[in-house]
Amino acid sequence: MTKEWMGKMGTTLVDVAEAAGVSTMTASRAFSGAGYVAEEVKAKVLEAAASLGYSPDAAARMRKSGRTNVVGFVVTDMTSTVINEFVAEMGAVVHEHHMDLLIYNTFGELDVDGGKRISELLDSLWDGLVFVTPRMTEPYLQTLEKSDTPVVLVNYCARETSLPVVIGDNVNCSRDAVTHLIDLGHRRIGFIRGTPYSGQSAERERGYRLALEQAGIVADERLVGQGEFNEHTGFEAARLLLAQPDRPTAIFAANDAMAIGCMRAAREAGLKLPDQLSLVGFDDMAGAGMLQPGLTTLRHPAPEMARAAVGELIRRIHNEPGKRQRMTFPGELVIRASTAPPDVATPGKERARRPRKSAA
Repeated sequence: MTKEWMGKMGTTLVDVAEAAGVSTMTASRAFSGAGYVAEEVKAKVLEAAASLGYSPDAAARMRKSGRTNVVGFVVTDMTSTVINEFVAEMGAVVHEHHMDLLIYNTFGELDVDGGKRISELLDSLWDGLVFVTPRMTEPYLQTLEKSDTPVVLVNYCARETSLPVVIGDNVNCSRDAVTHLIDLGHRRIGFIRGTPYSGQSAERERGYRLALEQAGIVADERLVGQGEFNEHTGFEAARLLLAQPDRPTAIFAANDAMAIGCMRAAREAGLKLPDQLSLVGFDDMAGAGMLQPGLTTLRHPAPEMARAAVGELIRRIHNEPGKRQRMTFPGELVIRASTAPPDVATPGKERARRPRKSAA
């Protein structure tokens, strides 16, 4: 990840991608060799680069302007539809600013080798970095906080930090989800946690418990399961919850992937959704409305959050005033056919509640 590809005479990777008829990410992969790109697509990208006079001459640009005009997006899992949505939205904003974009997939934590990877990452030839839903450990975060490289975190809330953070309002959104289930008549409501790395699971659990408390319902720890933000662990956690003699009549999963796992577990247990089990996810991932039944879930405003993250990074790159530390965005509860009163089916018409005002 020490090479970066920049154009000459103002030509950017975005220009090359447009000329080749591919995405900026695909063009970046064609140059870097990171990730699969079909040979015919790679040939089109290289041909477009040659015709535009685009070459890997970052040093010349740095000597001329002091900046590389490249923004880096650091992600942990490119298979995540939620992360991909944020990357796509942020890429469009970077394009508007006539800057190049490079994606770095960590495949986990960056400091597993004593901090070497994170140090190399910060020393690479880009003007600033956006970390999307990072798996942060304390040494990793401290390194970022001490670095002179402009950094913005998206969807990180495990602890307070001096770095700017762009995040959705997990607590109030989750409270809305569980309140919706309570309003339908549910009292035994399960919750499936995700991993602790970004802090989002803890905030979503906080909203779950807050809704129960406000309704005068004592939280039952036997109804709280552990997952890892993926379908398989959602399935396993739901199996345990649904095997209890006094099983939950509804489950709130901390993300949509785990909610899909819950659907599988419910069907395996012979339960019909939503008649015998209501289900709520989080993220409104692509295809959530196409599931059978359509998944009731929470939606954060990805376009607005992406624009805020890139805008804040660019302000910091240019040392402009008005820098903010934490920007929290309200979300909305999208009600579909996966929730109903206990033992009563409801129509699958989709409707969305108004966004709540952020508590932050």
